[in-house]
Amino acid sequence: MNANEHWLVPDWPAPDHIKAATTLRTGGVSASPYASFNSALHVGDQRDRVLQNRQLLKARLNLPDEPLWLSQIHSNVVIDAAKSARLQEADASYTMQTGIVCTVMTADCLPLLVCDKEGICVAAIHAGWRGLAAGIITNTIKALPIADLMVWLGPAIGPESFEVGKEVRDAFKKKSEINLTAFKQVSDEKWLADIYQLARHELMELGIDQVYGGNFCTVTDSARFYSYRRDNVTGRMATLIWKN
Repeated sequence: MNANEHWLVPDWPAPDHIKAATTLRTGGVSASPYASFNSALHVGDQRDRVLQNRQLLKARLNLPDEPLWLSQIHSNVVIDAAKSARLQEADASYTMQTGIVCTVMTADCLPLLVCDKEGICVAAIHAGWRGLAAGIITNTIKALPIADLMVWLGPAIGPESFEVGKEVRDAFKKKSEINLTAFKQVSDEKWLADIYQLARHELMELGIDQVYGGNFCTVTDSARFYSYRRDNVTGRMATLIWKN
């Protein structure tokens, strides 16, 4: 994993003109409990501090434009970033145009970045368990006109931290019996779920075998990552991808 002090750079064989990053929680201006590089306006942080953080983000990553921020609703809705107004309700965006920054925000949910080996198209996906069960990954992949895709799995809640109830396990069992291998029972009504494995299962079924990342845990790594499950009131990391 290539890393800057305040963001991660995906370790994947994307073309050189494809740029991507996930911000860490450090290096911003927000105060506790949002300390300090919170990019989300909807979590209770002071608006002026969030906007300052977003300006820092744009400058540090040398972004070609403002990120396309989404109003994330844990859905399976994906939008064409080039045709979209700001702050649409969706959980993924894609583009084939240069200079458009597809962006998602997370604090335990799984961010996925997608591109093809030629760097023609890119996409960013926000996959909480509801969106994942509803097919946000499949909908995004099917929206892309290019085959031979690669995917990077960013920082999310780890498999030893994601305790869920029967309704979550049942939702993924309904999708595919293979998903049951991503659940480890810990009591009569509770399981530990591996969101990375669930994503890999779906990507495998879509014929995507170039999958990278997926070795983080936002809950246990409090120095680098926000975690809603750990802290409840907290900030959000931004995961971004664009074509230069």
